[in-house]
Amino acid sequence: MNNKTPKPIKGYWSNGRFVKPEEIALEEVGPPSKTQLKAEADEKQALGEALLTLRADLMARLDLPDKLRDAIADAKKITNFEGKRRQMQFIGKLMRPLDPEPIRAAIDEQLNGSADLTLMLHLAEQWRDKLIADDEALGHWLTEHPDTDSQQLRALIRQARKDAKPEKAGEAPRHGKSYREMFQLIKQALSPEQDA
Repeated sequence: MNNKTPKPIKGYWSNGRFVKPEEIALEEVGPPSKTQLKAEADEKQALGEALLTLRADLMARLDLPDKLRDAIADAKKITNFEGKRRQMQFIGKLMRPLDPEPIRAAIDEQLNGSADLTLMLHLAEQWRDKLIADDEALGHWLTEHPDTDSQQLRALIRQARKDAKPEKAGEAPRHGKSYREMFQLIKQALSPEQDA
């Protein structure tokens, strides 16, 4: 007679049935749990709250239902704490069927700026530094951007070079008003709206 006790079977209980480790890999993913649904609802509500602070141009790009746009406009007017909380729950409910990715992208763009704008600003800084450092850079700039006021740009370059020379030996160069004005002039010439 065999008096050995059987080894316990490894696994766990899920949705009223016992799942073995071999079945875990084969088992299809079932419906989301209440915890997952609650977490998704909370996330959508937080996105809805972030929509309240979104710039108008970014909001216009989003394909939001009119009912949600109206609810957001109403939430901006509500000052009562409890009323605002209930309105935010309503916005969260309206957002549940929506795809959150475009909304996240718009919020991210507002917080961090668009990649195109950042690239354009870096390019403007590089041009400004080239124009101050090298006389030949002005010819290249005027070839690429012939509509630039060359007289104004020359005056700004001259003044920026003058301002950049330290008064005493060992001091760091100073950047005056002309340095900033030159950046603004270059940025305006490089901006996409200028081409349109």
